[in-house]
Amino acid sequence: MIGKETKLKGCFILQPKIFNDSRGYFFESFNQEIFNKLINKKTDFIQDNESFSSKGVLRGLHFQTGDYAQAKLVRVIKGKILDVAVDIRKHSPTFGEHISIELSEENKTQLFIPRGFAHGFVVLEDNTIFSYKCDNFYNKASESGIIYNDKTLKIDWNFSEDKLIISEKDKLLPTFQNLFK
Repeated sequence: MIGKETKLKGCFILQPKIFNDSRGYFFESFNQEIFNKLINKKTDFIQDNESFSSKGVLRGLHFQTGDYAQAKLVRVIKGKILDVAVDIRKHSPTFGEHISIELSEENKTQLFIPRGFAHGFVVLEDNTIFSYKCDNFYNKASESGIIYNDKTLKIDWNFSEDKLIISEKDKLLPTFQNLFK
């Protein structure tokens, strides 16, 4: 596995070594020892989640607060998404900045998002399966988020807004300014 830190400190793009032959392919999707060396930090994942979505579904921007903050290692098993991570660490030099990256079954790229980030994605192909590991358990009372079309963040989702499929809950998320005044 090869890892490269993004402009957002602690956020890494990970690319596995893929072995192709006439039967198909093989790759190691996760190895705790290699992963910890790549990010130069010990991270123990304790929960795996998976979602299935249609083209146009936008999930996010979500995060958990306090003792239930989560780091995530995300990837696409089937299909394609545009994945977005927003730095919400108040004392970070990149506070309020974001990165976006296309994750797909073809490129097999993974993104490590440390604690202190909001996360979201838009689905670019039907029947997309998204998988992620978390280093902390989900806690409903600790969930929070930022509205996907926040004017301060100016995220380009590369998708026509009138074709987005967004949950009612996500449509009601607060703005970045309202959360971090």
